[in-house]
Amino acid sequence: MAFTSDLDQITRAAAGEPAAIRALVHRYSPGVLTLASRMLGDLAEAEDVTQETFIRAWKALPGWEPRAKFSTWLHRVALNLCYDRLRRRREVLPGDALPDLADASAGPMEALDQMQRVRSVEAAIARLPERQSAALTLCALQGHSQAEAAEIMDISVEALESLLARARRTLKAELLGEGGQR
Repeated sequence: MAFTSDLDQITRAAAGEPAAIRALVHRYSPGVLTLASRMLGDLAEAEDVTQETFIRAWKALPGWEPRAKFSTWLHRVALNLCYDRLRRRREVLPGDALPDLADASAGPMEALDQMQRVRSVEAAIARLPERQSAALTLCALQGHSQAEAAEIMDISVEALESLLARARRTLKAELLGEGGQR
């Protein structure tokens, strides 16, 4: 089970073993970077958040108690750092964090139209209140279960479901209002 393996590596990393630290960074940095990129819309800022997440993790590791999965705890640290940056910024700018979803077999006009739709969705997600954006990002874009996302956000599953419902309603209304039905 990965949790047992993580616990072993966490123990070794807390003791300062470089190989264990590298293994944990290698395993978890892509997910943390993706979360931060989607929340912040800026790859350079997301890289800073990822680095800060791991710095905070290593400082806290000797006293860390496995009440939650390490990945859940790490994502919560990253999400809180994203919230801090968003509050300082006071606005979220959509970025190039989501992959281009254009179908390679489509013609250039169809691909351009699809890319514009993806950018509209990115921008709409970025304009959501930060907790709704985080809930949608964790569940729909990052693939976390509702239970995991609720734990990362430190809220109940019911509260997460409510955030997701409000986020989806807001997105639907905004996207349908922008350019008619899509």
